[in-house]
Amino acid sequence: MAAWAEVEAEAPEFAEAVRRVFDAGTNKTIATLRSDGSPRISGTELVFENGQVVLGMMPGSRKLADVRRDPRVAIHSPTLEPPPNSLGEGDAKMSGVLVDVEPGKRRSAAEAGLYHLDVRGVVLTTVEGNELVVRSWHPGTGLRERRRR
Repeated sequence: MAAWAEVEAEAPEFAEAVRRVFDAGTNKTIATLRSDGSPRISGTELVFENGQVVLGMMPGSRKLADVRRDPRVAIHSPTLEPPPNSLGEGDAKMSGVLVDVEPGKRRSAAEAGLYHLDVRGVVLTTVEGNELVVRSWHPGTGLRERRRR
C-alpha cells in the first residue's frame, strides 16, 4: 500500500507540483466503476492530510455505492483555464484504491464515507517549450519521465 507520503519521500519536487495542481481548484473529477463495470464520472473534493490523500462522500450517493462495491478509482485535477500567455501548471491524475478510514465498521447507505487513497499511480503532464512532458510515479518503480515533440 502506498500513501501519499511515499510519493513525497521518493519524489518531493514532483509531489509538490502535483499537489499544487490539485490544490488550484476545489472541484476534482473522480472515475468510479458502476455495478455493470462501466465507468461513472463524478465531481469530488480531496485534501492532502498527514501524508494521505483523503476523500469524503455523501451518504446515499451513487459514487459512494460504487466505491463500497469496487474501491478502484482514478482522480483528475481541476480543469482550469491557464492565465493569458501561459500554459499553466499542467494536468495531474492519480489512480489507486480507496481504503476506508475506519475499516470493519458496518455502515448503512445513509452514512457518509471517508477514505484515503492507496496510491497506485500519479501522472503530471506539462508543456515545456515545444515538448509534452509526462512525469509519472508508481510504487516500486518510482519517478519516470517521457518527452514528446
